[in-house]
Amino acid sequence: MSEEIETKRIKITAPGLIEKKARGEKIVMLTAYDYPAARLADRAGVDVILVGDTVGIMSLGEKTTIPVTMEQILHHVKAVRQGVRFSLLLADMPFGSYQISVEEALRNATALIKEGGAHAVKLEGGRPVLESIRRMTEAGIPVVGHLGLTPQSYHTFGGNKVQGKDEAAATQLLEDALALEKAGAFALVLELIPASLATQVSQSLSIPTIGIGAGSGCDGQVQVWNDILGIYPGKPLRHTKVYAEIGEATERAIRAFADETRAGHFPTEENSL
Repeated sequence: MSEEIETKRIKITAPGLIEKKARGEKIVMLTAYDYPAARLADRAGVDVILVGDTVGIMSLGEKTTIPVTMEQILHHVKAVRQGVRFSLLLADMPFGSYQISVEEALRNATALIKEGGAHAVKLEGGRPVLESIRRMTEAGIPVVGHLGLTPQSYHTFGGNKVQGKDEAAATQLLEDALALEKAGAFALVLELIPASLATQVSQSLSIPTIGIGAGSGCDGQVQVWNDILGIYPGKPLRHTKVYAEIGEATERAIRAFADETRAGHFPTEENSL
């Protein structure tokens, strides 16, 4: 990105995202787990960089997000903040960091802001987290909600399954969304729900919705770094799109380095001091 373009950019804030919705501007959110990724995402113009608990799966080799700890999230938030200049830095609250009590939820959210350097926090669920959101917003901590498939409830759902498919579940999700907004959330992630329901929720709220596997009717979209770059092994999920096969290119580069080293072709005189 040229310096001229960067000078025209403004810092993204929570109120700024609400204003984007009011103007009909789509919001871009992307995960990042380290400084190089954050720097590239920020320079590319991403509105929100999310240090998601998906770090457990994408970087730490876990099967779900459940084992991720506060210490691990804090570690990655501190790294990511070094690469953030214009984007809003959003930190996931990991499983167990906000479910035990409102006081502990507030304490951990405060640590992510004060110690980690995040600009806002995200937590999953509806009615059970309303009081925590109220307390956080009263304390000056911007909060993003998360409804639909909430990955920390993996065992409750029996896997990563589409949510809100029947009328009762859809009604409950809409009621939860309205309650989260009333409690003070400034944005809401909607994950793996029918596109028609996501559109209905988005139109019912004054705060922006960010979809993942929730159709195009949301006010923005979030994707996982590893997914859009083809880094994570296996077949891409239906709600993702691979924009570059960085994984394959990286493996080819490493193989080439290994082959040249073993054949004595690297380093050459050009690579020697």
